[in-house]
Amino acid sequence: MLKIENLHVRYGNIEALHGISLYVDDGEFVALLGANGAGKSTTLMSIMRLTPPEAPVIKSGTITYKGEDLIPVQPHLVVAKYGIGLVPEGRRIFGNLTVYENLKIATYARKDFNQISNDYERVFSLFPRLADRKHQRGDTLSGGEQQMLAMGRAFMCGAKFILLDEPSMGLAPLLMQELFKVLKELNETGTTIFVVEQNAHIALKYAARAYVMETGNIVMEGNAGELARNEEIQKAYLG
Repeated sequence: MLKIENLHVRYGNIEALHGISLYVDDGEFVALLGANGAGKSTTLMSIMRLTPPEAPVIKSGTITYKGEDLIPVQPHLVVAKYGIGLVPEGRRIFGNLTVYENLKIATYARKDFNQISNDYERVFSLFPRLADRKHQRGDTLSGGEQQMLAMGRAFMCGAKFILLDEPSMGLAPLLMQELFKVLKELNETGTTIFVVEQNAHIALKYAARAYVMETGNIVMEGNAGELARNEEIQKAYLG
């Protein structure tokens, strides 16, 4: 489904990704683990083709999705044409819009109008708290509720492949578990998940496979259960 091969990415003269290669198959739940600054978010930004000021620049390598080259694709088409959704680090919801309006704005490019109402119900079923706060402004929600909203927004764009950047950041352990259980449910009902996480405990518990990144390199990969038992991973990430 998604395949990255020998990807080199720079910020100015600084190389952030040193020829990484990874893949995510259709229907998988895959995690990318690593410390802050390892290059995980750069990987997601490269996939989504996000190019704000001081954005990463791809120098060489390939990113393909279902066999098609993503590198020349404009960011909005990554969502609208290819059905890839992003839950960004820091949530980045619209605080001045209600919960419902945040979800509605994500449907702007969808053509399957008959399915949209069912997807609203799906989001409110997955996140009952959002249903209770449907008409509240986003900036009145708790951090955990904002993360739920960011996840719901990615689903409402019609994505069948969702990328998440540090979804557990700043959340209490019980809420982390709740969110990852939702991700697992989405995955089991047909959504492909690729999650970037510093919290290896939670990621390896729910993902099927994982990659470990250090300073812009993939240094380890494999079955999540096997990685959780690996002594190097336990020492570096699991305590």
